[in-house]
Parts: sequence; structure tokens; C-alpha cells
Amino acid sequence: MTSLNATEPCKYPVALQAADSVLPASVFAPDRGCADHPHSGTVVEDGVDTNDESADHLDLSSKFILVSPTAEQYDSLLKHLRERLDEGCGETIYVIGMGSDGNDYGLDDNDMEASIATVQSLCEQIEADLIWLRERTDTSGKIQDYLIRRHVDQQDFLEVRVAVVGNVDAGKSTLLGVLTHGELDNGRGFARQKLFRHKHEMESGRTSSVGNDILGFDQKGQVVNKPDSHGGGLDWTKICEKSSKVITFIDLAGHEKYLKTTVFGMTGHLPDFCMLMVGSNAGIVGMTKEHLGLALALNVPVFVVVTKIDMCPANILQETLKLLQRLLKSPGCRKIPVLVRNKDDVIITASNFSSERMCPIFQISNVTGENMDLLKMFLNLLSSRTHFNNDEPAEFQIDDTYSVPGVGTVVSGTTLRGIIRLNDALLLGPDPLGTFMPIAIKSIHRKRMPVREVRGGQTASFALKKIKRSSIRKGMVMVSPKLMPQATWEFEAEILVLHHPTTISPRYQAMVHCGSIRQTATILTMNKDCLRTGDKAIVHFRFIKTPEYLHCDQKLVFREGRTKAVGTITKLLQSMNILAAKGQQAKMQASKTCKESTATNEDAGSMARPTISNTTHLPDI
Repeated sequence: MTSLNATEPCKYPVALQAADSVLPASVFAPDRGCADHPHSGTVVEDGVDTNDESADHLDLSSKFILVSPTAEQYDSLLKHLRERLDEGCGETIYVIGMGSDGNDYGLDDNDMEASIATVQSLCEQIEADLIWLRERTDTSGKIQDYLIRRHVDQQDFLEVRVAVVGNVDAGKSTLLGVLTHGELDNGRGFARQKLFRHKHEMESGRTSSVGNDILGFDQKGQVVNKPDSHGGGLDWTKICEKSSKVITFIDLAGHEKYLKTTVFGMTGHLPDFCMLMVGSNAGIVGMTKEHLGLALALNVPVFVVVTKIDMCPANILQETLKLLQRLLKSPGCRKIPVLVRNKDDVIITASNFSSERMCPIFQISNVTGENMDLLKMFLNLLSSRTHFNNDEPAEFQIDDTYSVPGVGTVVSGTTLRGIIRLNDALLLGPDPLGTFMPIAIKSIHRKRMPVREVRGGQTASFALKKIKRSSIRKGMVMVSPKLMPQATWEFEAEILVLHHPTTISPRYQAMVHCGSIRQTATILTMNKDCLRTGDKAIVHFRFIKTPEYLHCDQKLVFREGRTKAVGTITKLLQSMNILAAKGQQAKMQASKTCKESTATNEDAGSMARPTISNTTHLPDI
């Protein structure tokens, strides 16, 4: 059972002492032996399932299990490794030389060699790569950590989405420029110029739109981004072909006046993780707390990157780190801050990061490149934390639309569930009447690379047949006809008011962000007379402009000016009657057809009249 406990908490006290971390070992105690921990019960289950003998269970918990396993133990190890790869979306961290039977950790050279050979054999069986991470010495010998990553097709790759937030001038776009283009900054905005989408962004140096950049890792965990030496642009297709894993950075705006764009990026683009940027010289100022609060409200795990350490005096840097740790430990956050100083810290934090309690803090410089390798290693070890069911009917949310010359209308967004293939017939909607129109998928691209299908959790863009861009808006969905979708005008949600200067009462209007939906809604009723900061209530909303396609248990963010509230949809109240809407649509089309035919008749009459007059005038000439 040596390596089935790759993420078992029993190793952490040792690893933490070796890493000289700021944390006491006891902080990991709550995870030890949790009943719902993904790997805590695997050995017992396996002992019962495979052989029904407790002796096998005892054997599997030994650190020597990988040295020379029996056929049954080998099958059991293989089964559990498969389960862990499925759970980790195709990758997991595997530790050799640590058992869970209470004996000393570590193996001698011969046993270690035999164990590695067994793990390589397991990886070959399930078509996965074995990537060495680190080696450390314990009381009885060596312990080695490996990353196991499942092979992917040439046209496929693992994808992890990371939202980049922080106050204006924290260095968000500069860091992404350095990471994705592989060139250090000159301290004067050189790296960020390659990322901006608009002319005014280049002039002001401030991001105002949601930008997307990719960082590819090959099977060995090496960065594959190689910028074009002439134009400096990245060839996304080449990066995706060489990569077994792609990190998609969602570059969001830091300025307060672009907050609605930032909220849309956090809700509509479904990030797996959030990278909070803090300028070491400026500290925690402006929108930093706002963005952190937004990530916490949406339950997105956060890691912090402190930038500009090359130009910051040591005393100011220490003050910033002290304030940051105090903020993360505060009752509102309840995080465990960990200063990452070496590779041991990176492996410990990455393997525990999806628990949402741990918050690694990186200190980097974009000019000197200090600690950049630790950040890249951490990004390589991150695995997607959301699981999507590919057996369900397809659903895709639209977060942007384009009109491409020679191609037509293109929509981009995220596949929420199911599989969408080329030439599939889906329903697009809801339109202002709440109806859904049938459409066909003409072509599919992932990260600018043509593919034949997309699965749940993947971002993609689709070219649609015979549809105008003007009839599509952000927030619409493309769903399988099996779902029989209905648009909703009114819904109930349980909301928590994070901040409001006065009181909220019925007939109050604010912008509701829910997935890629962004529309003003009115409060009709609520189970309290009025709401103030910190209050929780069940609120009945109604959209103002158009009905939307919603689900129960969807997260929503509710904002207007400085007012902010978060919540969850509990009930859909007024779904559009599709037959009534179709009847209304048919009436409109009939009246439109009638007008067109009248106009056509008039045109025909006016065309006919001159002809007659000409014929009558011919003899007179």
C-alpha cells in the first residue's frame, strides 16, 4: 500500500519538517483518516472486495508491497491507481517508500529499484507516464515522489483554468506575458504588450477585457511554449499538439470600473483555481479584498503570488506578507497560508490544494525571474477539481460571439456536461420570447485547434450554420433536444448580503451574474422586510429584459454599485410555456409574412402600372 497513500496525511509532518515550512504539523490533522477522504478507505475496501481476508489488507498497508507483489496484490494496486487517476482527472502524485502500517518510512536502494520497476509496470498497463518529482531520506532509507499522468491523444489534452485577479498595477498581465512567452520583463511593461487586445489597453497599460492565454506542459512536465521569433505571437495549435496538459489563464481586469467584467470572468468562464496577485510594494490595497471575497463566495481555491520582490525593500515585503497571512487567517477566509520556498513545499501544497483550506504564497520577480520555476512546477501539478458526466445530454454555455469572414457566426464558451460532436443538432436559446431554435454544428475548435468532439468541462468554439450573430447574446445556451429546455422569468434564491450601504427592500433592482448570464433582475418579494449587510434571506427575483435558462443549485452573484450579495438558486418559479411562446412567434411570423406579401403586391402593382402607360403612349409618339 506504499503508494496508494500518495496523498495520505501521514507523510505531511515529516515532509513539512524537511521543508522548514511556516506551518505546524498539526494543521493537517483534520484530514488524517477522514471518512470521506478519497483514499482513506481504499485499502480496507480492497481487502474486502478482492480476497475477503484481513491479512491482505495488512500486506497492502506495508511500504514493501511494491517490492514483489503477488498477482492479487498487483491487480489490487492497479485497480486503485485507476480509481485515483479517474478521481484526479488523469493525474495523481504517487509516493514510494511510505506505508500506513506505522513502521519507519524509507526503502534501501534495492527495494526502491524494485518498487520503481513495479510502478512503471503499473503505468504501462494503464498507459500513463511516470514523472520523477523529488527524493528525500528518512529513518529507514529513501522516499521518492512521482507524478503519474495518463497518456492523451494527439488531438486531446488535460485542461485546467486559472483566473488571474488582483488590484490594478499588481502585475497580472506582465506575469502572464513572462509565463506564456518565456521572456523576462524589462520593468517597463515589455512583457504585457503581447497580451493586450485593444489599443486603449496598450496606451494605458490596463486590462479592460477578459483575456485568454495558454501555458502548455509536455509529458515530462516541461513548458512547451516557444514564441515566434519574428512576430512574438504564440502558435496555439502547435502548443496544444505538443502538450499533454494546458493551463488556460483567464486574465481579468484589476480596475474598479471594470468590476463587472471581472465578475463575468469569474462566473462565466468557470475557473478551477484563482491566482490572486499582490504587488509587494503596494500591499493589500484597492480591489484585492474584493477579488478575494468573490473567489471565496464562488468556492474557488485561491493561491497568492506576491510580485515585484526585486524592487521592494525587505522590511516592506515582510510587512506585506504579515498582512497577507493575517487576512488569509481571518474568520472570513479561514485559510492556512504556506510560504513556498522550495520544491518540497510545492509538492506538499499542490497535493493538498484542492481541499480549499490551504493557500500557497509565492514570491516572484518578473524582471529577474526569481522563483518562477516553483510557480511553473506548481501549475504543472494542479489537476482539474471538477468532474463532468459525459453520459448526460449535452449542454454548452455561450460567453462570447464572433463573426468570422468566410466562416460565419462563431460562438465560444464552456461545455457543462455531455459530449458535443461535429454536425450534432442542438437547441440554441432562449430568445427574447423564451423559445429555443434548432441549429447544427458546422465545425469545432479547441484553443484554435480543429477537433471532432468536445466533452464536459472543456472550452471550445463552434461555427454555426444559418444563424445571424445579432440573434445570439452572452448567456444563451446550446442544449440537447433530450433536455426539453424551458426558459425562466422568475426564480427564488437564498442570498447573503456581503455589503450594502443602506437597506434592500422589494422592487430593488440589481445586476445578477449566474454562469455566463448577466442581466438586471428585480426583487419581487422576500421573507424579511428589509436586508442589511450580513443578512441572509430567501428572495424572489424576476428578470427585466429576457427569460434565461437556469438550474437549481446554481451559484449567483448579485451586485449594483457598491452593493454585493452572493447566493444559490433554490427554485425556478415561472418557466415559459413553450406552446404559448410558439403560438406568439407564429402570430408574429404570420403578420410579418402578411406585411411582406402586401408590400410585394404593391411593388408588383407599381411595376405593372408604368408598363401599361408606356404601351398606351407608344402610338402617340
